[in-house]
Amino acid sequence: MKAEPQKEHEWLAELVGEWATEMDCSMGPDQPRQTFKGTESVRSLGGLWTLGEGRGEMPDGCTGRTLMTLGFDPAKGRFVGSFIGSMMTHQWLYDGALDETGTALVLDSEGPAMSGDGSLSAYRDIMTIVSPDHRILTSSVPDGNGGWTEFMTARYRRTG
Repeated sequence: MKAEPQKEHEWLAELVGEWATEMDCSMGPDQPRQTFKGTESVRSLGGLWTLGEGRGEMPDGCTGRTLMTLGFDPAKGRFVGSFIGSMMTHQWLYDGALDETGTALVLDSEGPAMSGDGSLSAYRDIMTIVSPDHRILTSSVPDGNGGWTEFMTARYRRTG
């Protein structure tokens, strides 16, 4: 069986390359936001998947490592993927679609609630391609009023 890349896979191919990142993160109520720097190397797997391997500063001064996989499942008509990191045991599973502009990939997931009470919460990551050399990733949680509250914004600049 040989799967053929679809137009959605072409969108993912725009992520392939070397990137410098700067992440602006909320550290909790009444705490100042913090900025962390890192890098990401994104490669293609058979033109059907992208694998983004990240490395960056953590609040405790250590270096965190991450792996994001993204693909498109024609049978579902949806983008699918996962995210794991050296700082967590939860595997985030993504389900998403491009927005109406075709420049932003909206990825929904579920993970441990920020309250730390052991419950799960919805999360939304939005990856926006600003230009061939610039993209933005925002991470948000439900605000309780039908909207979303952003808690992390990462800006990626292509370095190679």
